[in-house]
Amino acid sequence: MNYIGSKYSLMNFITETVTSVVGTDNNGIFADLFAGTGVVGSTFKRMGYTVISNDIQYYSYVINRHLIGNTPPIDISNFEYLNNLPDVQGFIYKNYCAGSGSGRNYFTDKNGMKCDAVRIELDTLKNSNKIDCAQYYYLLASLINSIDKYANTASVYGAFLKNIKKSAKETFMLELLPIIDGASDCKVYNNNANDLVRNIRGDILYLDPPYNARQYCTNYHVLETIAKYDAPQLRGKTGLREYSAQKSKYCSSRTVKKEFDDLIKYAKFKYIFLSYNNEGLMPFEDIKSIMERYGKYEVFSTEYHRFKSDNDENRNHKTNKTTEYLHCLIK
Repeated sequence: MNYIGSKYSLMNFITETVTSVVGTDNNGIFADLFAGTGVVGSTFKRMGYTVISNDIQYYSYVINRHLIGNTPPIDISNFEYLNNLPDVQGFIYKNYCAGSGSGRNYFTDKNGMKCDAVRIELDTLKNSNKIDCAQYYYLLASLINSIDKYANTASVYGAFLKNIKKSAKETFMLELLPIIDGASDCKVYNNNANDLVRNIRGDILYLDPPYNARQYCTNYHVLETIAKYDAPQLRGKTGLREYSAQKSKYCSSRTVKKEFDDLIKYAKFKYIFLSYNNEGLMPFEDIKSIMERYGKYEVFSTEYHRFKSDNDENRNHKTNKTTEYLHCLIK
């Protein structure tokens, strides 16, 4: 997925930096409290760590419940059956497709109905005990990841495009995510990071909070609805669901420093790494000052290309690159 803040292109930088600080013994507990699409947690699971994954967004929980929580083997005998279901005019079609009269154009009518068919059938299979939890989250995570490729947006779901773009015209097909081998006792949560940190402990804590005012709950609200399939009341032109409980204090310059200090204060981990770039709401010196209160601090950096939609939305950036910092605290 083309995801805000994705660390996919930065994984070599992150793994090499973490290894240079903590060494090559990969038998510890690695926690990723703002997990997103699970890129970082999946990498460290492959490396041998027992991973604790968390995100306040439910679609992210579903993806990580599979990538981090599942291990092979998993029965995928229902895959072809799901890909050949007859179309259903369900919640996605009725609220996010133009043909329904909703006024929204997130998916073609055909792809919206196919998404509904798969999503409804997954609950039917689970509730009738024809698939277990591992299969359910595997297939649901794959649905979320797959349908995103056919979204008629400019990368995020804050708005839809007036005309159907080329990739959105393609016929939606469910594609399976990988099954990652690794520790069988990994844990996945759907909590506020500052609440969860009080109840867990481990060796390495990786933090990748939002950097700016863009809330994930509004930028990915359609995926949240597909994940939950809870028929929420929608409002406005873009069909936003109620999201007040998921708003992040890391997205406000008024609250971010206090929230970050609280997180570091209660973290029961020896090594803490924070990913943050030079355009974030927290100034570099404030991050350094907070982390230095709790132990030995150092910082590493690299340049990388900014998120795709930053250019699509004609933001007035002076450069197409930013500096990514990996702040390190040995507590």
